[in-house]
Amino acid sequence: MLIIFLSWLILISTITACNNTENTDKPASDKLSIITTIFPQYDFTKQIAGEKVDLKMLLKPGAESHSYEPTPQDIKLIQASDLFIYTGGENDTWIEGIINSMGSDAPQTMRLIDLVDTVEEEIIEGMEHDHDHDHEKDHDDEEDYNREHDVHEIDEHVWTSPINAIEIVKEITDYLLENDQVNADYYKENSEKYIKELQELDQQFVDIVQAAERNVILFGDRFPFRYLADQYDLDYYAAFSGCSTNTEASAATVAFLIDKVEKLKLPVVFSIELSNEKISDSITETTGAEKLTFHSLHNLSIEELAANETYISLMQKNLRALEKALN
Repeated sequence: MLIIFLSWLILISTITACNNTENTDKPASDKLSIITTIFPQYDFTKQIAGEKVDLKMLLKPGAESHSYEPTPQDIKLIQASDLFIYTGGENDTWIEGIINSMGSDAPQTMRLIDLVDTVEEEIIEGMEHDHDHDHEKDHDDEEDYNREHDVHEIDEHVWTSPINAIEIVKEITDYLLENDQVNADYYKENSEKYIKELQELDQQFVDIVQAAERNVILFGDRFPFRYLADQYDLDYYAAFSGCSTNTEASAATVAFLIDKVEKLKLPVVFSIELSNEKISDSITETTGAEKLTFHSLHNLSIEELAANETYISLMQKNLRALEKALN
């Protein structure tokens, strides 16, 4: 990681030197240039700004967000932008150093975890702990042990709660109103309409949970839905936490999840988008439960992009899946 970071610093220095003599990276358009790392903030901005801004997302369709590494072109796009929106948290640790290294050439930034109340990532009963993504292996065993038990990462998946989504949309709207007053009325109208849609989405989740027979969901996968679960008082079991890099669960973890499905008579086992679904397949083959996808909205597949899926449309699919799981 240090070698990669140093390479980025060299690249940034080169870009900055070039920009001092020839400013060719800035868009020729008078539109604001906004770059986002992943899909939620991209779609929120798109719903408010439409074609009034030059909007790009770094993560390519179908790519796994947790293994993303920026390319030299990505760094150039960030530096040339007016606003760079990213999530923050452990998967975005590369960003702070890159932005700081840009000095006066750095764009304005917006970090999602600064916009809402956050919670710590949690390891619950039956869940495997991914030691690899927590800490660097540069301490002795005793120090590693202490760090694993004392340091807690922020759960970065703040957008999975529609209430949080509303707060993020408000912040993006405020930026647009302040920096592009010519299109202020357009942004206000779109933002108000979109916030109303998010409020309706929130109420739909409330209604489904309140009318449900149970309040437990189970994932044979990672669980990047802490904010959604907390918002609607849902209990959950899962193989891994939201930011885990693991894809293979131990036999004990799979057995634990199978036991929970059988004892609680859970009708649905969830996997998330772009997953290999091996764990959920093992659980459903043993229990006879139905396997469904619950979308975390990190990214879209190529097919979803072609179908013009949005945060709202994917969350509506999640709603229907949740209703099945709770009844």
